[in-house]
Amino acid sequence: MNLLDHCIIPDWPAPANVKALQTTRVGGGSVAPYDSFNLGDHVGDAPLSVARNRMLLNTLLPSEPVWLQQVHSTVVANADMASCLPRADACIARHRAAVCVVMTADCLPVLLCDTQGSVVGAAHAGWKGLAAGVIEATVQAMAIEPQNLMAWMGPAIGQDAFEVGDEVRAAFVSAHPQSAQAFIAGLSGKWFADIYALARLRLNALGITRIYGGGYCTFRETERFFSYRRDGATGRMGTFIWLEYPGPPRPPLV
Repeated sequence: MNLLDHCIIPDWPAPANVKALQTTRVGGGSVAPYDSFNLGDHVGDAPLSVARNRMLLNTLLPSEPVWLQQVHSTVVANADMASCLPRADACIARHRAAVCVVMTADCLPVLLCDTQGSVVGAAHAGWKGLAAGVIEATVQAMAIEPQNLMAWMGPAIGQDAFEVGDEVRAAFVSAHPQSAQAFIAGLSGKWFADIYALARLRLNALGITRIYGGGYCTFRETERFFSYRRDGATGRMGTFIWLEYPGPPRPPLV
């Protein structure tokens, strides 16, 4: 069984030249607690294991991904021109074969593309970035009318496992009162947040109605996904999107 058998291919009606890929925790060479397909080089895993995992991943991609230094911001990098490790939490690309990626282990990865297949984007939407407007910033950087965009939501923590405080609920409700419906009251001022619903509300508010994916739970699906909230020391999964390279296929990266 090859690596692709362990990955998720987004099920959405994207143009044929838009390619996307979601890794899981399965299929690599890292050992516990990073077992096995960890792509994060900042989580304490052996550098050689991460490098080998990334080399294996590169056999599925047209070029080296633009890895980000994610800091829960709303900064959007441009994969067409980005330098090594830009400090950003989203990425867009218009040039063929420039690969956008965000890494997660409970936070929500959101992929975006337009109906013409002219631009793609990926956003790292943890609750801080989501509340601050990382999706809005990504859409703005794509410079496409929102009604011509579609979105796919990758694996994130499910509502029954995502307990947050009053300050998290307030951050969303103060900006979008309808966000209140995405929270279920817990005990002692705690709430259970539906990060998928919160992202849908943000996308809908922008005018994006074609939204796909969701329904995973990184916390509960222990064999398939990394979860920082569940395990603390753990790996990172990658969510990738690019525009297919025209002409003959490129040879695999090694």
